[in-house]
Amino acid sequence: MNFWNERYGNPGQSYGTAPNDFLRLNFGSLPKGRVLSLCEGEGRNAVFLGRQGYDVLAVDGSTVGLQNAEKFAIQQGVKIKTEVADMADYQIQPGYWDAVVLIFAHLPGPIRNRIHQQAVLGLRGGGVLLLESFAPGQLAHNTGGPKNLDLLPSLAQLQAELQGLEFIVAQEIQRDVHEGMYHTGHAEVVQIIGRRKL
Repeated sequence: MNFWNERYGNPGQSYGTAPNDFLRLNFGSLPKGRVLSLCEGEGRNAVFLGRQGYDVLAVDGSTVGLQNAEKFAIQQGVKIKTEVADMADYQIQPGYWDAVVLIFAHLPGPIRNRIHQQAVLGLRGGGVLLLESFAPGQLAHNTGGPKNLDLLPSLAQLQAELQGLEFIVAQEIQRDVHEGMYHTGHAEVVQIIGRRKL
């Protein structure tokens, strides 16, 4: 996590202070209650959800990122909880969460597959998962995201990993992403909103 601690140790919020656009436009799909936000970074999405009345747990592997998230939440007058954890061995409590949010949570294939399976099982019946990540086509753009194809799942891969959800939104699209200094410009992304079957 030294890479992320160094990045989040720089002045300013690396990915800005505004929430992710896909989350901002679709948070109404999330049931009110407990939200697990994985790979949360510096808290922009968790703070946004907290402001909307959700009970948010922000999880990330970077101590510095979550310290920044806590400071940002205090500045915004919002309460969030944080937990430092390595996704390689993080365990999601089954049947507990009303919603799980993954925004640009780019993990190695085996870890991502396990986390996604646990995320589905972590939802209560009727709970909703919301995800946006860069798609494989993002390799052709110099506008952010990993340069390793293993970290860029396709829509088909994600749908396979998220079995047990009824997909409300499942699309691979191009859009302009403007989130801080590291996500800026035309991009190819996968967007998913799925509900756990009752």
